[in-house]
Amino acid sequence: MNKKPAFTRRDFVKHSMVLAAGLPVAGALPVMAAAQESPLPTPVPLQWLDGKAPTLTGGVTFGVPWPKGAVPATTDFGLQQAAGEQLPLQSWPLAYWPDGSLKWTAHATTWQNTPPDNLLLMPQKAPTTGTAPLATESAEAITIRTGIIETVINKKGAVIIQSLARNGKTIAQEGKLVLLTRSNPDNDPGEPVNTVQFTGSIDKITLEQNGPIRSVVKIEGRHTNATGRVWLPFILRLYFYKDSDALRVLHTIIYDGDEQKDFISGLGIRFTVPLQEELHNRHIRFAGAGQGVFAEAVRGLTGLRRDPGKNITTAQVAGQTTPLLSSFPEAVAQRLQYIPAFGDYTLFQSSPNAFDIQKRTRAGYGWIQAAHGTRSEGLVYLGTPSGGIALGIRNCWQSYPAQFDIRNAHTEKGELTAWLWAPKAGAMDLRFYHDGMGQDTFTEQREGLEITYEDYEPGFGTPLGVARTSELQVHILPVTPSAQQFAQLAAALQQPPLLVATPATFTTAGVFGMSWYQQSGNSDQKATLEKQLDGYFNYYRQQVDQHHWYGFWNYGDVMHSYDRDRHVWKYDIGGFAWDNSELSTDLWLWYYFLYTGRADVFRMAEAMTRHTGEVDVHHLGRFSPLGSRHNVQHWGCSAKQLRISTVANRRFYYYLTADERVGDLMREQVEAVRTLHHIVPGRKVGQQAATAAGYANVAFGTDWGAIAAAWLTEWERTGNAHSRERLFNSMRTIGQQPYGFFSGAADMELATGKFQLTKKAKPQASHLSAVFGLAEICAELIALTDIPAFEKAWLQYCELYNASAEQQRAALGSDLGKLNLRQAHARLTAFAARCKQDTALAARAWNEFFEGGAGIRNPMPAIKHLQGPQVLNPVEEADNISTNAVAQWGLTALILLGIIGPALPDK
Repeated sequence: MNKKPAFTRRDFVKHSMVLAAGLPVAGALPVMAAAQESPLPTPVPLQWLDGKAPTLTGGVTFGVPWPKGAVPATTDFGLQQAAGEQLPLQSWPLAYWPDGSLKWTAHATTWQNTPPDNLLLMPQKAPTTGTAPLATESAEAITIRTGIIETVINKKGAVIIQSLARNGKTIAQEGKLVLLTRSNPDNDPGEPVNTVQFTGSIDKITLEQNGPIRSVVKIEGRHTNATGRVWLPFILRLYFYKDSDALRVLHTIIYDGDEQKDFISGLGIRFTVPLQEELHNRHIRFAGAGQGVFAEAVRGLTGLRRDPGKNITTAQVAGQTTPLLSSFPEAVAQRLQYIPAFGDYTLFQSSPNAFDIQKRTRAGYGWIQAAHGTRSEGLVYLGTPSGGIALGIRNCWQSYPAQFDIRNAHTEKGELTAWLWAPKAGAMDLRFYHDGMGQDTFTEQREGLEITYEDYEPGFGTPLGVARTSELQVHILPVTPSAQQFAQLAAALQQPPLLVATPATFTTAGVFGMSWYQQSGNSDQKATLEKQLDGYFNYYRQQVDQHHWYGFWNYGDVMHSYDRDRHVWKYDIGGFAWDNSELSTDLWLWYYFLYTGRADVFRMAEAMTRHTGEVDVHHLGRFSPLGSRHNVQHWGCSAKQLRISTVANRRFYYYLTADERVGDLMREQVEAVRTLHHIVPGRKVGQQAATAAGYANVAFGTDWGAIAAAWLTEWERTGNAHSRERLFNSMRTIGQQPYGFFSGAADMELATGKFQLTKKAKPQASHLSAVFGLAEICAELIALTDIPAFEKAWLQYCELYNASAEQQRAALGSDLGKLNLRQAHARLTAFAARCKQDTALAARAWNEFFEGGAGIRNPMPAIKHLQGPQVLNPVEEADNISTNAVAQWGLTALILLGIIGPALPDK
């Protein structure tokens, strides 16, 4: 008999967790008396993600987890510094445990002057900071007053933001969305080009949150033109914080055009800026690379043949009001009209490594080159010494082509536009990249899959329904900022402050599966694994930059496979190009962040979450809301699948930031299973469509794992009984199948979630079933629920997948044949070991991991440095690198260290 390890299944179940996300409905889940009587946990220490307190006044929203039963739903919270100073706080629930206790809470705070540090979140009565909400509402508009700025948001029309004022003075107005399209994307000589202008028009506006610290306005609409055409849906969210001069903008578009005709050539947000001061007191600022600042006045007074004097030039260069004109030297004052006034400026980020700045006096006259640079920090300013507007695009150069335009700054109404897609870049071309190459039949399509790994099918490689979310920031400033202040604003734009809990807090709370993370000592073997985890992350972070995985539609993703002959990733080869979350790259990054708390890991995972949830998923059309498998183009593959759009990849970012857009994306998946009725994800490999109305054929692996994540999430967000019952019904009927999870797939009744019982002649298994979040979701479900048949079926799958053929035959009546991804499935063996308290299984799991079957057998490979003429640009190359293998190795290593860490062998 095997000796029981130190951990017990009772402890595992007691402290484990379930997946959750979203904005819950108060009182939707029953609150048990035991939860109300539990003592409140100790204060949660918080730390700034980037390791230091922000340098600027501002606001922040963050999420915090709580152990099951520890914090009643009626609990208030306080936020204080270690010295005892209280900060203003606004709190709301994100998710509940089934007993009604809080699982995740969101909090917003602001600070003035000295940024707070060494913070503690206290489950107690929050300090009274005034209850007046920031927003007031009328029939025509919503007005937000932060105490510093006042913003009037219209409820209809094309002018979304009517005005932005500070201290009673209007700094900017007429905020609107602008869109340009072209009839021809190629700029071929002699080809006619017709450009059409559109403006965003409001369809619906919602005051999503209105508190004393934070208010959020959601605006939905479409773009319209002069002829009445309406298309390209947009979603804007505007975020405001008390005592802040900033407005955060989250901008989403969903492509609903014809990619053969609708070529976007400009996409942006525009403000009008009133300008009353003299031309030499009107200022322009652009952020360059690092702390670089381009600073000029509309009419410059420096470098003239006749010197106006140091006091005048010093004031202008600093952006301060110059002395009165009467104090100017007569030789200058009488000739000001002969100094050119440059009313138009443009910064164009044409690539991730280059931008240029041009200016001209006005429309109809020639541009002159003003400056060049590499990577703009994405911030522009237009204003005077008595106030102005700074407008920025986060991840500007990473999401190129971007552009900032200042127009008519020599008039009383200047214009400032931040282009998310730069008009100077040419048109956005979303057409499929080849003509099908004769793949008109199923047989031909399978042959194409064999040679390029591309799953092609006519009509499936469409961008219809793909989305893109961008983040912008607006500052309404009382004066023209100094160069140092402007550089600080640009830095904060690119790395906005975020408060996070420590890795130990996630473990204690038991969320994301972290409750089974335990210290496994400081052995040399553990240190070796951690060094390899570090090495793989650093390698991929470096690959992003060296291979320029950037661009409006690409930023956030990584590549799937490497071509050692060309020394490039297989960017142009079928299904080997963009990764699109294949084999849980997202999960690897997020679990590694939870393990380390590293800011660079968070930023990479954040970019991936934004990308994979938007660009890799169809949000409208016949494929909605399924995702697309890996391909040369993110939407190009004909395999439209829930394994890409799965909620399992989104919940981390949502819980850590309370991001409303990601909350939308998760809710979008609640009814996604219905699309499987007519879009069968595995039709190329034998999966059959359900013939009866109201049913879909659902595989128990990648399909059901995603469905379960969506239903579980919605249940915990809202207490939705229908989602809970469908989830439970699906779990029970999987457990009732003749071979449990080894039955493979069955028809699901969409209204109830019940699977029909299959009549399989023998068991079967797919190597992909458990490597897209299924293992992690099932661990959570077993910890949360009491469905013995499901638990038995899952533990059987975990124990037998990597078992010997003899063990499989003894348990199932026949073996499973040759299976793949043995190393990745070591975490299933480890889960069975943990639940069954079986040290032999724990030892087997570590053996399977280190054997490296269909994974990585050796330590981090040596890195070769390549440079010209062997390659175009210097790169670092690791032998036999594969994103599939690295993601699964990293995820499995982290989970094994967590759930069977004490069984880690010394060598």
